[in-house]
Amino acid sequence: MDLLLLSNSRTHGYGYLEHVRDEVTEFLAGATELVFVPYALRDHDAYTATVADALRPLGVAVTGVHTAADPVAAVTAAEAVFVGGGNSFRLLKTLQDTGVRDPIAGRVRSGALRYMGASAGTNMACPTLRTTNDMPITEPDSFTALGLVPFQINPHYVDPDPSSTHMGETREQRITEFLEQNDVPVLGIREGGLLRVRDGSARLGGVKGARLFARGAQPREFAPGDDLSFLLSGTPRFDVPA
Repeated sequence: MDLLLLSNSRTHGYGYLEHVRDEVTEFLAGATELVFVPYALRDHDAYTATVADALRPLGVAVTGVHTAADPVAAVTAAEAVFVGGGNSFRLLKTLQDTGVRDPIAGRVRSGALRYMGASAGTNMACPTLRTTNDMPITEPDSFTALGLVPFQINPHYVDPDPSSTHMGETREQRITEFLEQNDVPVLGIREGGLLRVRDGSARLGGVKGARLFARGAQPREFAPGDDLSFLLSGTPRFDVPA
């Protein structure tokens, strides 16, 4: 499999995907066309135009899957797909309703399709959308996502602020609650961070690190460049390595 999983597509002070230009360029090397999945936002045309503008300097032509008469045929013929961010519940429901969820997953697993996701699109690479930050504005048929990696990701991970007077749950507390009900690791990737999965390896990239949570283990910090390939083993319980 060949995956580029971004915590975020926009960073303060940069244009769309500009903060990960080098990583996107490397990921799309040799590709001339990309199918974009804009289902996480309501305005599919405007969203696709934003992505097309960002990737045009790389020589990559972008087609919105929503414009295809047969979306399944479009993803089946694609060499690369980008699933954009927005609302994860709306995204998953539309992937299910259009019938493209399983074809995307199957082709990515077989190595025939390169997969790039950002935010909600990164959530879709996980077994389920249960570690999304989004409101359930619509109801998918199930929470089952693409399952390209055997662990969960929490994009836009935010560290607790010890000076905050806010009394609501921190992101860490919410992930801890998730682990009380679900025995699967959760990788909280901070904004500016990404995960590159290729040829059976996984490496943290970008400019920000990540925090790994697992049931029965203390949270661990990982920095850009760290090897996280052990997460691909699919083992639901493990001792987080030092």
